[in-house]
Amino acid sequence: MSTIQVRTDETTKIQAAEIFGVLGITMSDAINMFLRQSIMHGGLPFELRIPKYNAVTQAAIADMQQSKGKGIRGVDVKTALAQLKSEDEDDE
Repeated sequence: MSTIQVRTDETTKIQAAEIFGVLGITMSDAINMFLRQSIMHGGLPFELRIPKYNAVTQAAIADMQQSKGKGIRGVDVKTALAQLKSEDEDDE
């Protein structure tokens, strides 16, 4: 077994660990999944693109910056997801 060391900021580490915990996997499991998917895809296992910066996205980013990564306040998740989905469908 080989060891990989990754440097990231504390907020990113904490937020990712919380998500992986909900999914029932460890940080190591998630990184191994990423590496295996990269091999299977012959590159990154997701599309790289510049995100849209609509009003909902801008508000979420500003709120995350103000809360220092402790959560998004004042953003209705269902509304935000519906709006993002609608915009994605408009692009097709």
